[in-house]
Amino acid sequence: MRGGRIRFFDGARRVAELAAQRTETLPERTRGLLGRDPLAAGDSLLITPCNAVHTFGMGYPIDLVYLARDRRVRKIVSALRPRRLSCCLGAHAVLELAAGAAARLQLNEGLRMEWCDHD
Repeated sequence: MRGGRIRFFDGARRVAELAAQRTETLPERTRGLLGRDPLAAGDSLLITPCNAVHTFGMGYPIDLVYLARDRRVRKIVSALRPRRLSCCLGAHAVLELAAGAAARLQLNEGLRMEWCDHD
């Protein structure tokens, strides 16, 4: 996985920024957060390509931010509980966050996401 930062913009105004890991291989995408400790409040996992997530085998809820190919937020799912499925037709990627993080960051549909590699 590759580390970086994710920034969300509403036009030219930066709305939020957080640390992120980005999956780069099929095994990383398939595993996602399974078998991992819950994410800290300021951390996230970006899975690309991805338009569906399950929480079978997880012991904690997560927030999901589905992104279109143009990196705009298409859908937000808050606190998806364990043993659930979620999908978003037309999504190209999903950002997994700690439960409640999307609301704390004031994320909403239409915001544009930007990936920044660590220097």
